[in-house]
Amino acid sequence: MAGEVLVDALPYIDLGYDDPGVREAAIAMVEEECRRYRPTKNYLEHLPALNTTAFETELMAAEFERIQKRLPMEPLSMKRYELPPPPAGKMNEVSAWGESVDNSMAQLEHQAVRAMNLELMAEYGCEMWKSYLETLVTMQAKCQARLAEVKKEIQDVNWARKTKQTQGGEKLRSLEAQWVMLVSKNYEIEQACAKLEEQIYHKKMASNSLEASDKEQTEVSEMRYLSTIDLAVDQEAYSSQNETVGQMVTVIDSHLFVNYFREHSMYYQFGLVAACQP
Repeated sequence: MAGEVLVDALPYIDLGYDDPGVREAAIAMVEEECRRYRPTKNYLEHLPALNTTAFETELMAAEFERIQKRLPMEPLSMKRYELPPPPAGKMNEVSAWGESVDNSMAQLEHQAVRAMNLELMAEYGCEMWKSYLETLVTMQAKCQARLAEVKKEIQDVNWARKTKQTQGGEKLRSLEAQWVMLVSKNYEIEQACAKLEEQIYHKKMASNSLEASDKEQTEVSEMRYLSTIDLAVDQEAYSSQNETVGQMVTVIDSHLFVNYFREHSMYYQFGLVAACQP
């Protein structure tokens, strides 16, 4: 639901609440939050505007005005409990004596009411007091019964919370142990992968080195083979060249012989020269 606050505290299974300084730290955090909190919502907007003058009387309005102006309160007037005669300057005035008589009549009536109340209290006060006490006892019993119900409801809620948190705590501990196991396995797998990568790297390096060595040996063998072929070709060419040179020498020698024989021999005329030609 929108605006729902998720309380993730588990006081029945969490540990460390009784450690020194934990309570003070929590109280300090709450006080800091209260200092920094600025309400951004009017939580009473669904209620009508409060009428502060619904039960205000003229006397209360005057008293509030006096308090707002910081004026001292007037002392209580005790004239109603006194029977003063008219002032000395008004001893001959009928109105002044009338006020004094009215005051005395009021005082007399007040005292008569008090005497009546005392008589009624003496006659019915004891029974009324007993009835009042019985009413108080009944109210107290109802309040005690309601208090017991509320305490039972609170206890049931606490037991339900404890049971739920205990069951959830066992599941959380199991999940935490499983998480620790999986994290440990992941760490071991990462370590094994790192070792395998290192081995693969070293094997690649060794393979590259071996390939380079084989390539170098192959190149040397090819160079040696080519050198052998070149040498054989050179020898064959040398042999061919020697034959050619021999033939040329033979031809040259034949021509020289023919020339010599032509000049000195008598057998030239009989066709021996053709036999000597190549």
